[in-house]
Amino acid sequence: MVAGEASGDLLAGLLLGGLRERWPGLQSVGIGGPKMAEQGFQAWWPHHKLAVNGYVDALRHLREIHGIRGALSARLLDQRPLGFVGVDAPDFNLGLEQRLRQAGIRTIHFVCPSIWAWRGGRVKRIARSADHVLCLFPFEPELLARAGVAATFVGHPLADVIPLQAPRAESRARLGLGQADEVVAVLPGSRVGEMRNIAPAFLQAAELLQRRRPSLRIVVPVADGLRGLLESLLHEHAPGLAAQLLDGQSHDALAACDATLIASGTATLEAALFKRPMVIGYRVHWLNAQIWRMLGYLPWVGLPNILCREFVVPELLQEACNPSALADALCAQLDDRAGAERLAARFTELHHLLRRDTARCATDAIAKVLEA
Repeated sequence: MVAGEASGDLLAGLLLGGLRERWPGLQSVGIGGPKMAEQGFQAWWPHHKLAVNGYVDALRHLREIHGIRGALSARLLDQRPLGFVGVDAPDFNLGLEQRLRQAGIRTIHFVCPSIWAWRGGRVKRIARSADHVLCLFPFEPELLARAGVAATFVGHPLADVIPLQAPRAESRARLGLGQADEVVAVLPGSRVGEMRNIAPAFLQAAELLQRRRPSLRIVVPVADGLRGLLESLLHEHAPGLAAQLLDGQSHDALAACDATLIASGTATLEAALFKRPMVIGYRVHWLNAQIWRMLGYLPWVGLPNILCREFVVPELLQEACNPSALADALCAQLDDRAGAERLAARFTELHHLLRRDTARCATDAIAKVLEA
């Protein structure tokens, strides 16, 4: 298995739980992180080695990543596992899967690349690389079938893990927050590149918001290994911000908050499953932005908007992702109680749609591929 960053590690860890239940003697190896390690996974390389942010960051690390893929490929071809599961990270995994598949090793890709949003031509590469694709969203198997790719909708594992009713009171108690406190969770990303691009504007926006609402509590979940960087950015860009930094605990932060300022990515889906109002912000290197604009097919970037097929929450991207605009948008979210109720109802429908016992469904699909 290969998972390339924190979100992939989370998905792979949940999948491994289902696989080990079916096959208690399962041995799993490759590239992964702490959630996978909890399920007995042996990481030959840590997952953060593949955590790059856009084309520019990828080019900086291209030589190292290419070397890891070559070494991993050689090792897997020598050991010949029953199957390979590439978890997201399509730029790394699809090429590896193609080589393994050509050598007769069964390949499964977990998480359909966003062919419906951009880079639709990638579906031909998927067809060459994967024996089967496990899809998180219900509309994806039909898109893949048009290209002759076998696929199964397995739901989203986060919809199984996150309760339908968010444990607000319990999470606030764990974080030392009062039940009557007004709370904003700030999630500026889980990768170094994201943090450097996004955190300054997010932290400054939180500082502005706290000046307007002095009793506001700010909680900031920090991904593993990034606390030092965040503390440095906080000191440099928002020295007046009174924020509670958390070691991980993003689910507690989302369950406890009244609204969240959040970087585009899997975390936005988590926020939706916790039924929270949010403002999505994102910044990338200007060259990445130009390429994505040329390739983009959808008007939405955030998963909640993509899945709801409309702008149910605001997205502030690139130049619009600035402290003043972010603070204004957050104020609007906090003050719109009726809108928060409508949003919660919409997100509850989405939660039911995605709740499919993903670990079991994915394990059943993988078993069919391996036994074919």
